[in-house]
Amino acid sequence: MEFKIFKYPFALMLASFSLLQTADAQTPVAEISKLSQEVSVLRKQGPSGLQLFLKSHRNTLDINSSDAVLPSSALRVALDELCQQRDCYASRLYWYTDIEQAKAAARTSGKPILSLRLLGRLDQDLSCANSRFFRVALYPNGEISKLLQDHFILHWQSVRPVPKVTIDFGDGRKLERTITGNSIHYILDASGRPIDAIPGLYSPREFLRQLQQAEVAVKDYSKLAKSDREAFLRKYHSDRLNSIQAQWVADLSRLGIQSLPKLVKVPSNPSQPPTAERASSLAVSKMRVETPMLSAFQSDAERNQNALAEITDQEVWNKIAQLYAADVKLDQNSISLIRAKKSQPVNTKEDNLPIIVKKFETTMALDTVRNEYMLHSQIHQWFMQGKQTSSVEALNEQVYAQLFLTPSSDPWLGLFPSDSYSAIDNDGIR
Repeated sequence: MEFKIFKYPFALMLASFSLLQTADAQTPVAEISKLSQEVSVLRKQGPSGLQLFLKSHRNTLDINSSDAVLPSSALRVALDELCQQRDCYASRLYWYTDIEQAKAAARTSGKPILSLRLLGRLDQDLSCANSRFFRVALYPNGEISKLLQDHFILHWQSVRPVPKVTIDFGDGRKLERTITGNSIHYILDASGRPIDAIPGLYSPREFLRQLQQAEVAVKDYSKLAKSDREAFLRKYHSDRLNSIQAQWVADLSRLGIQSLPKLVKVPSNPSQPPTAERASSLAVSKMRVETPMLSAFQSDAERNQNALAEITDQEVWNKIAQLYAADVKLDQNSISLIRAKKSQPVNTKEDNLPIIVKKFETTMALDTVRNEYMLHSQIHQWFMQGKQTSSVEALNEQVYAQLFLTPSSDPWLGLFPSDSYSAIDNDGIR
């Protein structure tokens, strides 16, 4: 397992390009050097620098994108360094890696910040799985890419290195993968204050909806007096949670599920004292006193959530996901990128791309509903309670510990349980 993070400063660009000469022998050294210098200058100019680069190399990039032919490896490396994102030729998005620079750009432009937190680095192939799926299914999507370019300041930050595992087959073949890890997009105002968050992988259409909704929320929040902003956030997240839970019930109803729970509307001000009806439940029974006490003090949001989760098993989750099959359809840009990145089948001429795309879309549909109904619901509750949501760092710490179950306190990310026995010297720790 490998835990190294490889830096990729501008000073190493020329060396990186020179390594590509074997794969891209037709690119002269002088042209590679020119690309390196161009990137070094344009990166400092922000998104406008990226647009200048794209315009300068428009003929080469446009010709390649219309065929399923990749741009030269030298040009791809240059774009990845300029954008700070792997496969930037497909998404054409500029990412800040310094949050203070992103805040300054947000203040100047009046745009909200979309801040991605991930394991590993967005500009490297082997970042955590969800961030790789973002680069394939979301960022190259035509509608999403345009929305991100026009309406958001993009920023990413690595939470920690991503664990990697290499399987050596002993005959010269090796298979390298990442293991565990998750990613989350935070929507921040220009000061860096979290307004909402999108946990994990979503379908293209639902991701687009989430972004549009959050953008409006940031604008409305920013117009308010500071004294009114917290109340606005509580109401916004209360409304969103009520909407999610109502949609969950509607989905179960469409599937013919019986005995649907009757939801309690979540109040927009959770700090209000419990009603007399709620308080009276404490005296219902003298036996097993703790159970009614815990039930009475449990919030309406949690009661709704638990009731819905109890009747939604894995089979039902799969059926709910199928209700949203249209939302997960990948656009041609994403499918072309998948084709360019996938390995070729051995000893067969059959094109298995449609099968790969279909399976990926099915998985994405399931991730979308579970992430929205389970993880996003919890985030809405934290905002309603004001529970470590004023700082993106504190909120992110809570997300990784309680939602993604990979707390910073565990250096092994749950992969090295203390009560396990491996029969390997030093338990395989190297």
